[in-house]
Amino acid sequence: MKTFISILLFSVIIYINASGESPKKFIREGNKYYKEDKFIDAEVQYKKALETDSNSLKANFNLGNSLYKQGRFEESGNIYQNLSNQKIDKDVLAKAYHNLGNSLLKAKKYPESIDAYKKSLRLKPDDLDTKYNLEYAKKMLIQEQQQQQQNQKNQQNKDNNEQKQNQNKQEQNKDKNKDNQQAKSDDQNQKDKQDKNQKEQQPKISKEDAQRMLNAIRNDEKKVQKDVRKQLVPSGNRNLQKKW
Repeated sequence: MKTFISILLFSVIIYINASGESPKKFIREGNKYYKEDKFIDAEVQYKKALETDSNSLKANFNLGNSLYKQGRFEESGNIYQNLSNQKIDKDVLAKAYHNLGNSLLKAKKYPESIDAYKKSLRLKPDDLDTKYNLEYAKKMLIQEQQQQQQNQKNQQNKDNNEQKQNQNKQEQNKDKNKDNQQAKSDDQNQKDKQDKNQKEQQPKISKEDAQRMLNAIRNDEKKVQKDVRKQLVPSGNRNLQKKW
């Protein structure tokens, strides 16, 4: 859809009554710069006009237009909002709401811009530009809401995926710990089995063999004791004591 945003230049339509120190020449200069797309220069002239007459409806309106053209939508919107709160001509008020809607639309404040366009159409129902901009603002609001829903869905999917990955990681760690414990248990079982096999492989002796081994040990002990006694008892009656 082609975008058509119209700005209604107030001072082109309405003439100024000069009286005394009038902002007339400044507004005229501002309009000249505005038509040449020199919006900063136009802003300067409109502000000079307001210095001579701060209540100049025309200077305020056209200042809002020059700010809008510079992309300063919040500032222009504030001016149009202030104008809409004044007791002004119905046709001028419709233009103020129209331009307020444009500023809000550019600032992506779609519900507020829709409200401003509706107020403008209540005052001027046949304005095609305002009707078109109203439909465009509605379309942009729908797109924004759809995008927000998609973003929420994407974020939810991302959170779910992260949660699933964390759960999988925890399960993997749990399985790894279980495997380690099983390996430890298997090692211990293998060691116990080896110890048992070693015990089973030790030679077994009968009761009779054990008794014979015990008797042999006792006989050996008796023989040793007998040999020791022989060594301690001297042979014959020899006197081993030396004499003087």
